Amino acid sequence: MKIAMIGTGYVGLVSGVCFSDFGHEVVCVDKDPSKITRLNDGKVPIFEPGLEALMARNVAAGRLSFTLDLAEAVRGAEAVFIAVGTPTRRGDGHADLTYVMAAAEEIAHALEHYAVVVTKSTVPIGTNRKVAEVIRGANPAADFDVASNPEFLREGAAIDDFMRPDRVVVGVESERAKQVMAEIYRPLFLRDFPVVYTGLESAEMIKYAANAFLATKITFINEIAALCERVGADIKAVSKGMGLDGRIGNKFLHAGPGYGGSCFPKDTRALARMGQDHASPIQIVETVIKVNDEIKRRMIGKIEDLCDGSCRDKTIAVLGVTFKPNTDDMRDAPALTIVPALIGAGAKVRVVDPQGRHEGERLLPGVLWMDDPYEAASGAEALVILTEWNEFRALDLQRLAGLMAVPRLADLRNVYEPAAARAAGFAVCQAIGRGIEEGRAGHPAPASEGSGPVASGLDNRPQPELRPA
Repeated sequence: MKIAMIGTGYVGLVSGVCFSDFGHEVVCVDKDPSKITRLNDGKVPIFEPGLEALMARNVAAGRLSFTLDLAEAVRGAEAVFIAVGTPTRRGDGHADLTYVMAAAEEIAHALEHYAVVVTKSTVPIGTNRKVAEVIRGANPAADFDVASNPEFLREGAAIDDFMRPDRVVVGVESERAKQVMAEIYRPLFLRDFPVVYTGLESAEMIKYAANAFLATKITFINEIAALCERVGADIKAVSKGMGLDGRIGNKFLHAGPGYGGSCFPKDTRALARMGQDHASPIQIVETVIKVNDEIKRRMIGKIEDLCDGSCRDKTIAVLGVTFKPNTDDMRDAPALTIVPALIGAGAKVRVVDPQGRHEGERLLPGVLWMDDPYEAASGAEALVILTEWNEFRALDLQRLAGLMAVPRLADLRNVYEPAAARAAGFAVCQAIGRGIEEGRAGHPAPASEGSGPVASGLDNRPQPELRPA
């Protein structure tokens, strides 16, 4: 099939490349000449593991191309995907549909044959019907259907998510459109990955409801972690005990400094706003948004406690500033709250991140960027792990502690065992939901928890057997 993909941002580029790997002919469109030039030169403008090689393979096979000419891309296409940005609108929390509607109007003028116009962007409920209205208004003779096909891609694992999805959701209202979408996703259907067909509104809602639920799960475990610190429980044991319950599952139960990224913050705000507009407030989601912001601010307090109550004139090394590992995305990352607060409190902040510097230099003015964790730790008075990149999972803690002026660790991703860090030479260790080594709050961890290897401090202890009640 021939597919036009409007937008070469994260969703559009990954989707276009993966569709071409299914064997479809895909033309990706963007209005940014510099981006199209880079793509035609074989350069990927985002960091996503495996994407550059997959793109090169399909370009070489003649199935994938990039252009500024939307009309040419739409000509002959059986499906036209809209994958443009829907940022949060300033002032009211709504998703900004300016780019979606502009794309719909431009598609309308280019349509000369039947096509399914598919919204891949995350859009509020009712948007696909508005897209249809815009197309009909701009081109009353257009022969088309609209479909909703929300994406569920995790940054850092997007290709695998596309090729091996938990499910594909397709909202359609005609058999003709359903047949087109079924043919597009036929390679997945043949491998028994579920394709769920719904109405337009249900497909739109599934995306928001799924992201809001996951954001709620993260926020819940972060609140439980705060309570664990007060009562002496260990959040890692609590998370494991909860996650073994099949009704709950173990995913998204890792305590940390709050959620961020391109989806959860934007989608929770948009869903909360939709609830308010329809007199059906989503109070749980509203609370999740509020609590997540508080969690990020709470991390600042943990680092200040680590530094004896004040960060002024202290050198702090921060490992990781992207919102998660295996991406260069800084959108709504906890680092954007935490690092400026440290600088504002008078700290001298050094940052190491494998992919975050390109965006981070603009978003985090005043920090010193370094390439090596040990160099960043040299002479520092606190070390903060903010993103759990693999590069930070097997550090030589003894070497780090020996390099620091004052060996103090705030492990905000629970990468290391606090007792192992202490044994390696760290005078104080802050973790999430595990008390504070040296006992500023909660209870010290039992001695048995420090049985992991000192050199890396990795948590590879056997867990206690959980017996059914």
